[in-house]
Amino acid sequence: MTSTAREIQGAEMQVTWSIGELSTRTGLSVKAIRYYTDIGLLPTAPRSEGGHRRYPPQALEQLKLVQQLRALDVPIAAITNVATGGQRLGDLVAEQLASTQTQLAELRWREAALQALEGCSGPERLRRLRVLARVQRRPQATADFARAWQRVLPPTLPRRLADAITAQAVPEPPCDPTPDAVLAYAELHFLVAEPAFLGYWAASHVRDKASMYAALLDAADGAAPAVAAGRAPHRCEALDAFCRACARAYDTEDTPHFRAFMATDMQTTVAPFRRYWQHLDTLTTTPGPSLGRAHCWLAEGVIAEYGSAR
Repeated sequence: MTSTAREIQGAEMQVTWSIGELSTRTGLSVKAIRYYTDIGLLPTAPRSEGGHRRYPPQALEQLKLVQQLRALDVPIAAITNVATGGQRLGDLVAEQLASTQTQLAELRWREAALQALEGCSGPERLRRLRVLARVQRRPQATADFARAWQRVLPPTLPRRLADAITAQAVPEPPCDPTPDAVLAYAELHFLVAEPAFLGYWAASHVRDKASMYAALLDAADGAAPAVAAGRAPHRCEALDAFCRACARAYDTEDTPHFRAFMATDMQTTVAPFRRYWQHLDTLTTTPGPSLGRAHCWLAEGVIAEYGSAR
């Protein structure tokens, strides 16, 4: 490097700006630049012989970065963390993107909830408002929902049976919901707290709940092809297996008299269960009938065939 080049480089390195010059170059007010300096966004500038602060060239680049990030509504605290070396710019971008996506999801959910309230009558609007209030913060509501199902299912159930049920019974809230989906998800939260719903699952009269649940899930699996085909539940093997499982749960024989008893009992107990899985169908896109839908099909078959036989 020649002596002339060294002199030019040295002169460039000595270039500093007053706070007023920084204000002119960036369009920021002097007050804003002082504030950024006070909070650590800009390094404290050394003073000239005349007592004025002189900012190095890096300060201009730093202020431009602040302006660009503020244009994207990045909080000052987050920008300061990057400026002071506490976080990399790439990590900040990823964090802000994730936060924005969460906010957008919450806004989409709120929009759909308000749309669900918009196009209905006064009494129905009040009913929906009460139901929708069950789901306020979705992540927390989803966790509460899963815990509610843990309380609903008998604690003696083996993990594989409990998991098979909750895998279908506890849906994830949709990311881009329709008004019907938001309402259906809230209705599920409302139903899972109903005493009749809890009592249906608790099966307090059954001693060997694990065996009963295993048999009922097998019966529902056997009924799935007929449910998918739209056939009526009329005297099929799945229906017989369902009735036998219920009879064993009551420690009695599977007779026409018992099936008439089942039909009478299910006319009231299965109603919230049916509503639950109807709402669930609004939320899921899984092909084929769910275990709950197949269970309802079997219960309705018993009611249809034996409801007036007792």
